[in-house]
Amino acid sequence: MTRRDKIIEILKERKEISVKELSKIFNVSEMTIYRDIRELEQEGEIKRKHGAILLNEKENTETLVVDTCPICDKPITRAYPYRITVEDYKVIEACCEHCGFLLHSKYEDKKVSAITYDFITENPISAINAWYVVGSSAVACCSPSVISFASKEDAEKFQKGFGGKVMDFMEAYNTIVNNMQISIKSCCHPQNITFNISEMKSNKDKTKT
Repeated sequence: MTRRDKIIEILKERKEISVKELSKIFNVSEMTIYRDIRELEQEGEIKRKHGAILLNEKENTETLVVDTCPICDKPITRAYPYRITVEDYKVIEACCEHCGFLLHSKYEDKKVSAITYDFITENPISAINAWYVVGSSAVACCSPSVISFASKEDAEKFQKGFGGKVMDFMEAYNTIVNNMQISIKSCCHPQNITFNISEMKSNKDKTKT
C-alpha cells in the first residue's frame, strides 16, 4: 500500500487531518505530504478546507454546479478561488492566481481589491500582501503556475521542494502579464497569429503562375 493509499485510509477513519499530523505519522517532511495531497486533490480523492484535509464525497461533487473562469474558461472548482472586486461593487472570480493576474490586467485603470488564499492554511489574505511562487513544478491549475502564501518564509520552503521563484505581488503580476503579452503559449491562450485573407489569396495566385 502506497503512502497516498494510507492517507486515504486514515481519512476514512478520522474524517479530517492536518499536513503536520500526516508528516509526523509518516516521518517525512511536510513538503512531501503536500506533494501527495496535491496529487490526491487533482484526482478528486480529497479536498482541503481551512488547512484540514478531508475526503472528497464524490456523490456530492457530481451535482455540484460550478462557474467558469473568465480568462481560460476552465470550471472554477476551488472552494476559495482568486477573487477581485472592481470599483467596490463588481466581484469577479478566476480559477487560479495565474488567471487572477490576467484578470487584473483588464482593469488596470480601475480601483480594485483582491483576495487570495494561503496554500497551506487556505486562510484568506490580501493579494497585494501575499507572496507567490511562480513557475514551480507543482502546477496547481494554469501554467506557469502561481501559488500564494501569507508569509515569505513559507513560500521559500515551498520553493525548495518544488522550484520556481518567490515574488511579491507586482513581480508576480508583471511576470505573468508580460509572459502573455509576448505570446508565449500557455494553457490559457494559444499563440496569437494574425493574417490577412486578401494577402493569402494573392500569394496563392502567384504560386499558380
